[in-house]
Amino acid sequence: MTTLWRERPVGVVGLGLIGGSIGLDLMALGVDVRALVHREATAERALQRGLATQVSTDPVVLRGCGLVLLALPLDRLLEPPPELLAALPKGAVIGDLASVKAPVLAVWEPLVPRFVASHPMAGTSAAGVEAGLANLFRGRPWVATPSDHTDPAALEQVRALAGALGAQWLECAAPDHDRAVALISHLPVLVSAALLRAAERGAAAAAPHSALPALVRALASSGFADTTRVGGGNPELGTLMAWSNSAAVAEALGHYRQALDGLEGLLEQHDWEGLARELEGCQALRPEFL
Repeated sequence: MTTLWRERPVGVVGLGLIGGSIGLDLMALGVDVRALVHREATAERALQRGLATQVSTDPVVLRGCGLVLLALPLDRLLEPPPELLAALPKGAVIGDLASVKAPVLAVWEPLVPRFVASHPMAGTSAAGVEAGLANLFRGRPWVATPSDHTDPAALEQVRALAGALGAQWLECAAPDHDRAVALISHLPVLVSAALLRAAERGAAAAAPHSALPALVRALASSGFADTTRVGGGNPELGTLMAWSNSAAVAEALGHYRQALDGLEGLLEQHDWEGLARELEGCQALRPEFL
């Protein structure tokens, strides 16, 4: 099998955290990377950072690419610009990298014969052209969600690229993926945001002129930072994830609400033995998720 990402240029549309990190890793492997971005300033900075061989706001930059990866926000994937569709090379493998798969598949499979839906499960709270990091995907899951219409050879091309970047390849159905990420990726964003609001409002509810608002901010340390990182991240990304996966996210919030209700009940009953058992169970459970 010809490995397209070694034999021909790879196109990357969007050079934020995911696209930029892919560009850095492919460039380190000696791959010819052609990137399409929205702004001239982004193109200039991307070249300075070494994210791609060529970077342009002109879709013609994708000409000749054998594999094109769409590292775009969900709203642009779900309503793809006509100029982007027209610029995609005929016969190329086209893959998206979004965190929600079923709606993306529904839009793109009728448009592109060799479309592969996948999701590299890696990231930080950073965004934009400065966010890309080398080795971001090493040791992290890269989940593909092929359908009955997915070209097996196209799927293998994306799998080979993910492996070259050090990722761990997984495959599942798109609806299963979306329910899973609602629980372990999208729910934490909302829970983290709620924790920030709870700390703010709880402190603000103190008596007038209280030192509590300043004190909670001064005392916040690594534990609070860890549990609120994703809630303090990119607001646009969090909103798009919830919007495009709303049913699964709502279901996940229901499970979280039940868990909170259970903890609140233990507190109200002063059931410290029950609380200890719950925390011990969670301590044993956590390694299964990490």
